[in-house]
Amino acid sequence: MIHRKIRLRPDEVKKFVAAASKCDFDIDIAYNRYVVDAKSIVGVLGLDFNQILTVSYSGYDEDFESFMRHFAVAS
Repeated sequence: MIHRKIRLRPDEVKKFVAAASKCDFDIDIAYNRYVVDAKSIVGVLGLDFNQILTVSYSGYDEDFESFMRHFAVAS
């Protein structure tokens, strides 16, 4: 399982969900104990964008990895 810490703004949600939806594996996005399907625009919009979010997935897609680098935060 891969875990990435990201910052996401509300105006970036549509692009994030589109990138996640292209992957053929499950992707979750969470903060604290609140976990949603990263392919659900409604679920992702329900997150607190003032928090650092954790994206978890078990597959690999080069395009998604490249996309994730734009949102990464130092841990």
